[in-house]
Amino acid sequence: MAANMYRVGDYVYFENSSSNPYLIRRIEELNKTATGNVEAKVVCFYRRRDISNTLIMLADKHAKEIEEESETTIEADLTDKQKHQLKHRELFLSRQYESLPATHIRGKCSVALLNETESVLSYLDKEDTFFYSLVYDPSVKTLLADKGEIRVGPRYQADIPEMLLEGESDEREQSKLEVKVWDPNSPLTDRQIDQFLVVARAVGTFARALDCSSSVRQPSLHMSAAAASRDITLLPWKSLTSIIEYYYMWKTTDRYVQQKRLKAAEAESKLKQVYIPTYSKPNPNQISASNGKPGAVNGAVGTTFQPQNPLLGRACESCYATQSHQWYSWGPPNMQCRLCATCWLYWKKYGGLKMPSQSEEEKLSPSPTTEDPRVRSHMSRQAMQGMPVRNTGSPKSAVKTRQAFFLHTTYFTKFARQVCKNTLRLRQAARRPFVPINYAAIRAEYADRHAELSGSPLKSKSTRKPLACIIGYLEIHPSKKPNVIRSTPSLQTPTTKRMLTTPNHTSLSILGKRNYSHHNGLDELTCCVSD
Repeated sequence: MAANMYRVGDYVYFENSSSNPYLIRRIEELNKTATGNVEAKVVCFYRRRDISNTLIMLADKHAKEIEEESETTIEADLTDKQKHQLKHRELFLSRQYESLPATHIRGKCSVALLNETESVLSYLDKEDTFFYSLVYDPSVKTLLADKGEIRVGPRYQADIPEMLLEGESDEREQSKLEVKVWDPNSPLTDRQIDQFLVVARAVGTFARALDCSSSVRQPSLHMSAAAASRDITLLPWKSLTSIIEYYYMWKTTDRYVQQKRLKAAEAESKLKQVYIPTYSKPNPNQISASNGKPGAVNGAVGTTFQPQNPLLGRACESCYATQSHQWYSWGPPNMQCRLCATCWLYWKKYGGLKMPSQSEEEKLSPSPTTEDPRVRSHMSRQAMQGMPVRNTGSPKSAVKTRQAFFLHTTYFTKFARQVCKNTLRLRQAARRPFVPINYAAIRAEYADRHAELSGSPLKSKSTRKPLACIIGYLEIHPSKKPNVIRSTPSLQTPTTKRMLTTPNHTSLSILGKRNYSHHNGLDELTCCVSD
């Protein structure tokens, strides 16, 4: 009952999408709408994945400066997994408000200002615990330090000088360092000191009485007018009977009734707490046996998933577990990745995966091996989390370009293609790429044929003759020229322009290029026809 009761000031999870992580908000007001629903006016908190890469770099730089000033290594004793999960606990406060339906609340959490005196492990050991140190402004995209920042370091604390030796004098000028306000060896008596303190307090009291801004804030001044014995002094020309009569008459007027009704409605709409039952509807991302999704493991379509066989691959994209009482689809639909129930709850609450991604592993191990299955499975994890890669100082993606390679075919493989054509059948194998090739049969045939053909080498394919031989053959056997029928102009037929045109190779166009007839060889053809 108490866990489902939400009050003003609580930090809660809000769900705006079935596949995205929860939103973390702080309840400022609980208002009841005209339809009877309850809306919560909340303060927005943002995760690291919700902020641009440049601002994240500034936040990391700010944390590094604080660590250097305090001369303590915050993340010295943390493992790689703990450093990765610590980023999921960091939030950024904002001054932005929004109204959300109270029925979208999915639980409580705790958000606190970063306490530099405590260990960061205290945040990791507690469930649903977050911290913040910077304020994010989504309108201007800036990060500012919160007013509650602990000012620790030489910038705020004085440097203690070394102790002077016995008999050594202080060469510093004391008048510039401090102001003398009290001397215990003064000639004043205790009575004179007490009188001075009384006068000083009296002056301060009368000075505050003349300050209107400070006196208005005092609730006692407003409540003093409620005394019945002093109300009569406000209207000295009225009798007490007439004042009481007017008071009861005012309560019967329509204006008083309307005012009372508005106050009651306003008090009713302003709720102090609300009860939200536990959300028990199934998530649309759940994978059941009827929708066909269990037949895919890490994007492999067409293979049946069997939990009892761990050799088929790691099912969970975060912890690589192969067995879970419930699976959830995660990431783009075409990838068909999944999370177990524990990792899915972690993803919804903290907005990330338990294990570090490939980009973060590259920072820790500069030469990862490609034999590791995590290297292949994590290549697309950054796109599935919907967040940019933020582990390097560059705003570009931190995924390195793959090294170029080529397939070098050995001499024996080339020889086997010629010897074992009937068994290999390359054309049929090319049309059926998913059917395995029987290498044992090819190897056996190659061993038998190689012993037979060792004495007589195979005939190689005919190669093309050199260009000199082709030119010599064309000179000996020239091609026959076709007979061109030349028309003779007569007197009756008019002469065409094409026959009268003469080649002009000197005139160029305006752009310094030849015209269409020059490029297509029409001038030479005109000369032949005119001749």
